[in-house]
Amino acid sequence: MTRTATIARATAETEIRLSLDLDGSGQADIATGIGFLDHMLSAFARHSLFDLELRASGDLHIDAHHTTEDTGIVLGQALAQALGQKRGIRRFGHALVPMDEALVEAAVDLSGRALLAWSVEFERPTVGDMDTELFEEFFRALAGNALITLHVAKRAGRNTHHVAEACFKAAARALRMAAEFDARMGDAVPSTKGRL
Repeated sequence: MTRTATIARATAETEIRLSLDLDGSGQADIATGIGFLDHMLSAFARHSLFDLELRASGDLHIDAHHTTEDTGIVLGQALAQALGQKRGIRRFGHALVPMDEALVEAAVDLSGRALLAWSVEFERPTVGDMDTELFEEFFRALAGNALITLHVAKRAGRNTHHVAEACFKAAARALRMAAEFDARMGDAVPSTKGRL
């Protein structure tokens, strides 16, 4: 059983092509035109052990908002497609990730219900070439299109780079745990409803 997806999305603002393999080894080949987002998505792939290939072009002459949000949309769609009926998976995942002085917690339920609970504040309005408010937009688009419940909370941290990186690594680790197969689950869907 392969758990892969390839999604292409083109609008007047962005053009994105993404391939995802949930059972990969954390390989990343990413180019969005936003250096810091590329760095975060590479960390996301490495720590989720998802293979991720992504090419995005967008209206960066305006700002990074559309490219960042649409990347989250496409990654969410790919995650939903690759998970399929979610048979045999753990469903829930969580991680508490320290990044020097920063500490971020993420918890996820591959529930079929879209929700982002975001409790992260940044000391600075930008990091690298990104507005820090765009991280919430990315994760909201990811959760909404993957149809998952995702909580991300900062427990400590002052350095903006460290906090952002801990967010991506914690979400990656939580998703890795949730998407893994549970040998005791067999081929069952992890829900009393019989579907997710």
